[in-house]
Amino acid sequence: MKLLYLLVCFFISQLAVYGQETENAAILKVIFSKYYKNEKVITKGRLQLLNFYCNKAPNNEEVLEVIAGNEILKKNAAEIKSQLVYGNNEDWSAAYNLLFDNQNQYLKSKVNDCLSLEAFQEISKKYGENNQRLLIVNKPIYFGKANFCLVKVAFYRNIEHNSGRFLLLEKVNGEWVIKAYLNEWAT
Repeated sequence: MKLLYLLVCFFISQLAVYGQETENAAILKVIFSKYYKNEKVITKGRLQLLNFYCNKAPNNEEVLEVIAGNEILKKNAAEIKSQLVYGNNEDWSAAYNLLFDNQNQYLKSKVNDCLSLEAFQEISKKYGENNQRLLIVNKPIYFGKANFCLVKVAFYRNIEHNSGRFLLLEKVNGEWVIKAYLNEWAT
């Protein structure tokens, strides 16, 4: 009986994890479609200027500033704050693989495999130009009965030239759409 109970609990937890990764893949698709739109298809010998960071960057106190400036976020502040997890060690591999597993192949033709920060710095150093960018996507924060998502997107070039913003997404007719760009910044 205990074994059956454990199996049922395991199955339910796996469904929840799969469901979360499905949503994460859908969020990545929106982000990639927006930010890779003007990138050229990857071909042998062509330098790709936009790379994707493998890890989900953790959310921090910066989220609190974003909440203070938006009415939808203020109404859901407790739910959003409860998801602030420091020291996040998750990566995008499951969502990335799910997104490109037998689908979205044209988009895939523009998106490199993900890189670590060290690998990105090696590529930047190799080509010696300040035109390489690393797309960093924070761990998504779902709220409002999972009908909204807040996610930070940042672009890293080097220690001096970076930019970013938070995206507020809403699920409309089963599809994630960008509703607002919040707290945009550049250095």
